Amino acid sequence: MSLDTVVLQIGTHSFTLFEILAVAGMFALLMLVMLTILVFRGQRQRLQESFEQSRRTAELEFRLAEMSGTLHGFAAQTQGMNESMHRTLDERLDQVSQRVGYGLSEQSERTSESLTALHERLAVIDTAQANLVRLSTEVVGLKDILNNKQSRGAFGQGRMEAIIQDGLHSRAYEFQATLSNGTRPDCIISLPDSELRLVIDAKFPLESYNALKAAREDGPRRHAETQMRTDILRHVRDIADKYHISGETHETAIMFVPSESIYADLHEHFEDVIQKAHRQRVIIASPNVLMLLVQTMQAIVKDATMREQAHVIKAEVTKLLEDVSRLKERTGDLKKHFDLASADIDKMIISSDRISKRGLRIESLDLEEEKAALQEATRPKLVKNG
Repeated sequence: MSLDTVVLQIGTHSFTLFEILAVAGMFALLMLVMLTILVFRGQRQRLQESFEQSRRTAELEFRLAEMSGTLHGFAAQTQGMNESMHRTLDERLDQVSQRVGYGLSEQSERTSESLTALHERLAVIDTAQANLVRLSTEVVGLKDILNNKQSRGAFGQGRMEAIIQDGLHSRAYEFQATLSNGTRPDCIISLPDSELRLVIDAKFPLESYNALKAAREDGPRRHAETQMRTDILRHVRDIADKYHISGETHETAIMFVPSESIYADLHEHFEDVIQKAHRQRVIIASPNVLMLLVQTMQAIVKDATMREQAHVIKAEVTKLLEDVSRLKERTGDLKKHFDLASADIDKMIISSDRISKRGLRIESLDLEEEKAALQEATRPKLVKNG
């Protein structure tokens, strides 16, 4: 049994073993002192000591009661502090839990947004990858087309037809038409105010150009350049022989090159070929040059159409001037009507002003008569005495 064990309960006061032992020890000590005093001082002194001992016992009990109350108050205060501390800890834990929950929720939302953005970017990457795969497939297909002579001719023909169709009216051109000598150029364009037609050839000897680009050493490169000059000049000569027909075609023919890079290489490294083609009245045209030519033709056709419609335009302008003259006359008549109406309105305003003034004068006269009658009625009358 420990000294803090409660062994005695008196009313609402609890006493531990330590307190009882302390009280017992003090009591035994007091008794010993009292017996000693009784022995040495006599019975009276023993009585006084007994009274004093009783008084001290009462004080001791009072002190014990105070100590017990203090201990109970301290215990209650300690219990209150513990409860307050528990409440504070609970509140703090709740706040921390709320903050942690809010932080986790916010972090979850951010993570969800990041994952959504990541999925969107992955979708974009997948789309781009699919486009790259499709582009690579198209490039491989284009390479196969360019390696096949017949397919390459169809490719150049398609680009040329797209440019012509986008820029000219359908009545201004014709594809694969037959000339008087039995040849069939890729395209002929009808010139305004002329019976001559412009010929466009869309076939280009690309084998020698590919061989030139594939050559890595000087010897094969020079051989490829020579072969390219020979092939281009042969094709230029064929165009001049087939499509220069007096009275039927224009004196200049167009050789269409379906690539700007090939056109740039020809002008940079094969200037002599360009000059020889010009002397044979064959112009080498890239897609951009053909577009410029088509736009020029469009402007020429538009100008010719305007000249054809000049008399119609002149007649329409004459009619327009006549309509403007009639509009001017009718506007003058309408202005006269407005002026007459304005004068009538001014007269009506003058008449209404006069009527208003006369009404005011009549109203003022009525008020003066009523005032005079009222004064006459309130005037005192004199009574005559008989």
